[in-house]
Amino acid sequence: MICRGCAGSDTVRVLDLGAVPAADNFPPKRSAIDSCESAHPLAMELCLRCGLAQLAEDDTTPEEPHGIEPLALRNQAADAVRTVAVSGFLDGDTVLEFGSPHGGSWLGLLASRGFCPPPPGRPASVVLDCFGLMHEACQRSALRERANATASDGVLLLQFHSLAAIVTHGQWNALRHGHYAYYSLTALQRMLTDVGMSVSHAWEFDLYGGTVLVAARHGARPATSHTVRRILAAEKTLGVCDPRALRRLQLAADGHASTLRTWLATMADRGQRVYAYGAASRAVALFSRAGVDHRVLCAVADASPAKQGRRMPGTDVPIISPGQLLDSSPEWVLLTLPDLLPEVRRDYPALEGKWITDLPCNYEHRDGVRRG
Repeated sequence: MICRGCAGSDTVRVLDLGAVPAADNFPPKRSAIDSCESAHPLAMELCLRCGLAQLAEDDTTPEEPHGIEPLALRNQAADAVRTVAVSGFLDGDTVLEFGSPHGGSWLGLLASRGFCPPPPGRPASVVLDCFGLMHEACQRSALRERANATASDGVLLLQFHSLAAIVTHGQWNALRHGHYAYYSLTALQRMLTDVGMSVSHAWEFDLYGGTVLVAARHGARPATSHTVRRILAAEKTLGVCDPRALRRLQLAADGHASTLRTWLATMADRGQRVYAYGAASRAVALFSRAGVDHRVLCAVADASPAKQGRRMPGTDVPIISPGQLLDSSPEWVLLTLPDLLPEVRRDYPALEGKWITDLPCNYEHRDGVRRG
């Protein structure tokens, strides 16, 4: 394939999940499961030239029923803006945001600091992209668009789920349709150079197991930030541009699906009802590969009204409201997004002691010890 970042042709496959359902197409609950519903190839390629990990192909049509922005994401956004301001990277008075289809915005946080949109057609002092760039099929042109939108003395702030975190924690199900790129700072630095920008600073956050926020400026400037140098050194040690390191995600995918399938079957045999919380896109491939159906997973609760009354793609598992979940008094609740744990524990105290976070080591086969 042609690399989405550098247009090179030297790519290798590092993760192949086979044919799975589209990650953002949640059919109506009573609709029949179509034979083509789970027939969408899902694989990751690594460019040996620029180091960009990327979606191999995508034959799906985006639907994106809008979810509710998690508290963890809102808190991290506020923390990020404060951190960037303290570091001296919020100069000027205009801001432009390239949004994410998942929703969420930093514009309100910048408006409270005196920033406003630039005049039409003019570049901005601060350009924001929080998990938006990854949704662009042509990474090269999309990054150039963001660079062109940044004033000559301005700053481009890019936040991304770190490829190093994905590899370290075995987060294979970060791979999904519609997410075209998975960034290391090493690869992103090369991509920025190609559009005439350079990394000035970087900050790390715990969100999603490891998130990086980069500040980039126009021109070739050596990165003097200790954090940038440390991240690059850690990525080199981990081997984020080495196909052998990324192929560990294949083992994680196979083991995760097998472990979940075994645990759900064990709970069903014991007569213990398992529900899930979070009709997340990252759960789609997992449920498909684990062969999940309503016999082992009663339903998935989600706070988004747009998803309620639908079903998980490729399965007959319905999506219900949090109120219906509480009324069901389940023995177990599988949390598909571990970052939500503080929020759901606060909002649903009746479920205390029933949460299982979706990590293979958190499934208990023998004694039913509850975790989370």
